[in-house]
Amino acid sequence: MDHDAAPIAGSSPSSVTGSVAAASFGSAAGAYERGRPPYPETALDFLLPAGSPRVLDLGAGTGKLTRQIRARDLDVIAVDPSEAMLAELRRAVPGVPAHLGTAENLPLPDASVDVVLVAQAWHWVDPARALPEIARVLTPGGRLGLIWNVRDESTDWVHRLGTVIGRDDRARDSTMGPPFGPVTTTRIGWTHTLRPDELLDLVASRSNVILLPVDERAAVLAQVRQLIATHPALLGRDSYALPYVTECAYAELPTA
Repeated sequence: MDHDAAPIAGSSPSSVTGSVAAASFGSAAGAYERGRPPYPETALDFLLPAGSPRVLDLGAGTGKLTRQIRARDLDVIAVDPSEAMLAELRRAVPGVPAHLGTAENLPLPDASVDVVLVAQAWHWVDPARALPEIARVLTPGGRLGLIWNVRDESTDWVHRLGTVIGRDDRARDSTMGPPFGPVTTTRIGWTHTLRPDELLDLVASRSNVILLPVDERAAVLAQVRQLIATHPALLGRDSYALPYVTECAYAELPTA
């Protein structure tokens, strides 16, 4: 499961309550910031409408997506349930409004943003409660966009990494539903370059690894180090090309 981030719903698929899971992710905020990849700019081109929309980055984590939105000179607000994650975000993107909140209880006024983007986090959401709340803060015709970076395991070492750290196909469900209209989707292939320590941080920031007992988490990281030390594509290299497929989806509210 590479499509995980700070939870933004009342409970996770593993039955961890939002507050407990948020605290767990907060403890890994540094690893998340160091290890998680950005998003391809073509994905933002697809998800963002033309013009100068006001954007809410929902479940913003440490601001990986926030800073890319801000770099486009767009107004952006970040919301996340973890204060530790938001502390990293404020350091990375100073000046961006950043608030504690969840998808089901947004700390924003009605019709205050034009786009809500949810990166790596839609699986933490209760759609029945979140969709009306997201619609509340959107302007008429506003857009809800979802984005996931998914490892491309057609490469052997990436497939072996998935065997060590686990795979989770449960959550890339782009269904939105009323009051939003039809869903438009795309998939974008790209490659992210990272160092050995960043690969370990990527693993350490995954939800299923964060929530493991300390000894089990250490064992997983040891297996990743063993992969780095033995796989021909990784052995002796100071950086690796990790292929991704970024999956994007959006739907819009009626204009009236």
